[in-house]
Amino acid sequence: MKIDSTFRSRRSNVLATRGMVATSQPLAAQAGLDMLKAGGNAADAAIATAAMLAVVEPISTGIGGDCFALYYDATSGEVSALNGSGRAPAAASIDELHALGYTQMPTYTGHAVSIPGSVAGWHDLLDRHGRMTLHDVLQPAIWTADNGYPVSELIATGWRSQEAKLRRDPDWVSGDLDNGPVQPSGHELLIDGRAPHPGEIMRIPTLADTLRGIAAEGPDYIYKGSFAQILSEHVQRYGGWITPEDMAAHTSTWDEPITARYRGVTLYECPPNGQGLAAIIAVNLAAGFDLSSMDEVDRLHTLIECMRLGFADAQQWVCDPRVSDIPLEALASREYADSRRPLIDPEQAAPFVPYGYPMAGSDTVYLSVVDGKGNACSFINSNYMGAGTGLVAPGTGVTLQNRAQLFVLDPEHPNALATNKRPYHTIIPAMTLYNEAWGEGEHAGKLHACFGVMGGYMQPQGHLQMLVNLLDLGMTPQQALDMPRWQLAKPDRGLGAEEPGGVVSMEEGWSFATLAALARRGHPLEAVDGFARGSFGGGQIILRDPESGVLTGGSDPRKDGCAVGW
Repeated sequence: MKIDSTFRSRRSNVLATRGMVATSQPLAAQAGLDMLKAGGNAADAAIATAAMLAVVEPISTGIGGDCFALYYDATSGEVSALNGSGRAPAAASIDELHALGYTQMPTYTGHAVSIPGSVAGWHDLLDRHGRMTLHDVLQPAIWTADNGYPVSELIATGWRSQEAKLRRDPDWVSGDLDNGPVQPSGHELLIDGRAPHPGEIMRIPTLADTLRGIAAEGPDYIYKGSFAQILSEHVQRYGGWITPEDMAAHTSTWDEPITARYRGVTLYECPPNGQGLAAIIAVNLAAGFDLSSMDEVDRLHTLIECMRLGFADAQQWVCDPRVSDIPLEALASREYADSRRPLIDPEQAAPFVPYGYPMAGSDTVYLSVVDGKGNACSFINSNYMGAGTGLVAPGTGVTLQNRAQLFVLDPEHPNALATNKRPYHTIIPAMTLYNEAWGEGEHAGKLHACFGVMGGYMQPQGHLQMLVNLLDLGMTPQQALDMPRWQLAKPDRGLGAEEPGGVVSMEEGWSFATLAALARRGHPLEAVDGFARGSFGGGQIILRDPESGVLTGGSDPRKDGCAVGW
């Protein structure tokens, strides 16, 4: 089957009142909708969707990864933030990596595997907000892993890019100093040693067995049983440190979201160790500009510069706040944004963007669910870098993440690798509520939008762009997602220290005149088209009308998915 690498979205928005699910694969969206129809709420539907994505998109997400969620309770009007990310094992050591010759964290060895937090996060979200059990919501995923499903087009393309890593081919170049022994178990996610073709039936019986174990025993099956032993032995075989004791010690945490007010709504993000702080800072900066009255070039230039400032601070300060101190309240404040906004030159890209000193006072799946009562769950789950490390715990069908790769090996840095510490995390869900500045203020505290944009460092940039599209430019969800995007290409590499202004990736669809004008302002641009457009992420948006309860959903044309309503 030949796949057209362009997209020409002519989708209408999806409209419903009794519930809606939007995600990157149709079977997963349907699994969540089935939970809503069976009497479940947004939390139940979110976990059913996430589990199905672990089956139908296993090279992006799953049991071996992490998750974060924002949950809006329509009765209380409160938003809670779930941190389902894992920590470095107890034996993690910067000195050991330096002795092995590493100057930065390895990417695909066992050292890059942090404790997988997904299943604990699934359980904890249901325990606090759901009506159903893990046994209930995992049934669609179990059936699908056992009986098989036709692999969708873009997922098949991404799967093919992970073949060599999963096989651990002898000539596979990972960039690490030592790939470890060639004892791969990635064949469980391949067909005769290759990725499935688009439309080909894929079965993962070992993953079905793992899901059955979770359904029967809950998270203990992962963290305190034979699975923990199998995972630990496999990670250690590739140089890593994880032990069954590390697995048994894992816990999720519930946090207070961080917020920014913007055009009559309040943006909610998970706090560090997630990079939602970058979005909060950028949105606070953007709130000081009249973007709707600007022409396209002025608006793009301003937003790019806001985002660069946001990333400069995030790269310095985002870490595990339970281990390292972060001046979080000051960084997220409007006053801090006011002090940083003068750094933005309206006519020229800054040659270098330093982080500030406030005084304290990539491969992922995203899903959005809103139920008929107005409860909402913004949920994101990821292995990172496609199939993560490419290591699959033997006999489980579970590929293991490489989130620990995001630590740094400078012991003085807030995000330095350390025992039982969470790394900087790229995956972030988002949500907005109306505040008193909207209209007459009668809808303050009610849900406005449940949304997110997956894709590594694209995520806070996507959040900013979706807010501007929705609120400044008056777009519907599908229109907002269809628009071409821009992206600071490598925010972890100096943000302008190497090239003036920092490289800005521009998706096919911007006019030549716009690109030329941005280049004249000092932005080094790179054009991106074809399948490389996947780097701009895959977004999902559900809006809720606070008066009628009508849900309006859009789904990103850069992915295989859809929004489905009831």
